[in-house]
Amino acid sequence: MIAKRLAPQLLALSLALSLSLSLALPLPAAANDSASAIGIGGLVLTRSAAISMDAEDLYLSRDEVRVRYRFTNRSDKDVETLVSFPVPDLPGGVAEDLGDRDLPDYRELQFRTTVDGKPVKLDYVERVEVGGRDVTRRLAQLGWPARWNLIDYDRQLAFLDTMSEADKQAYVREGLLRRSAEHDMLLPAWNLVTYVTRKQVFPAGKTVEVTHRYVPLAGGSVGGGLDPEYRKESDFFAHHVKHFCLDPAFMAAFDRRHGTGPQEKRLPYMEHWLHYILSSGANWRGPIGDFRLVVDKGKPDNLVSFCMDGVRKISPTQFEVRKRGFEPKSDIHVLIVEWAKPGE
Repeated sequence: MIAKRLAPQLLALSLALSLSLSLALPLPAAANDSASAIGIGGLVLTRSAAISMDAEDLYLSRDEVRVRYRFTNRSDKDVETLVSFPVPDLPGGVAEDLGDRDLPDYRELQFRTTVDGKPVKLDYVERVEVGGRDVTRRLAQLGWPARWNLIDYDRQLAFLDTMSEADKQAYVREGLLRRSAEHDMLLPAWNLVTYVTRKQVFPAGKTVEVTHRYVPLAGGSVGGGLDPEYRKESDFFAHHVKHFCLDPAFMAAFDRRHGTGPQEKRLPYMEHWLHYILSSGANWRGPIGDFRLVVDKGKPDNLVSFCMDGVRKISPTQFEVRKRGFEPKSDIHVLIVEWAKPGE
């Protein structure tokens, strides 16, 4: 029932997600399948006056994110702090649909962290929250699922259809349910919040090297909003221009490969989206001393675009940015265009 009611939206929805997961925009009809990209970033701790980030070496690709840090405790005392990795809350803080993807389990991202070459254990804590209030026990008491997806409504949320109107109103007042004007129905109001943390000691006056790697939750679509007929009228294309800093050179390269003739004669393509939370690096003492970014587009004939100045090509697939005294103000959003092989 619910799948039929929402089918047009589920086929046409694309999400551009950053730290708080931003606004969902409708894809043009050519994009007949899509999945969201979920922004995950580097280390975060409460703003520290003692610990500086001397260097960050970041590698982004569809297959892996790798980052190496050097931190120095500038004080004369050891500093022990809880270090966390920013991962978005799901699903209450985002649009209800994640394309054809189920809700992510952050344990499956293969987080691997070392401190001075030695592996360290990460802690994963999941809580159900409403407006910052912990309702984990309350939800368990009711037997309601913490993890849900609108596309699987009939299996996960069918109990909402059999609930009395009085109960519905009571749960809305309690904050557990909300009325969705977009879908004209009652939906859960809770967030599934995951905390990925570890305790770290920064020795007084010492430098520590930390490495971190994981498999990114890359998103994308089959086709997209880059075709000529969508550029003037599509909000999706305007979003791409701003979000990924598309410029005339990128679009000219796209047109040369894709073609501008009848749609059936153009070379099919796929969009891949990577989002990385970089702004958390501003929480340390002072700017990042030495920052290096490498974006790998995967194949030499793929196209790539992202918002950063000082980009230079260092290999057939890799692009590098280097900065000194870097204070990140925003996160990184990468668009990779991949062309379908003949016959696909």
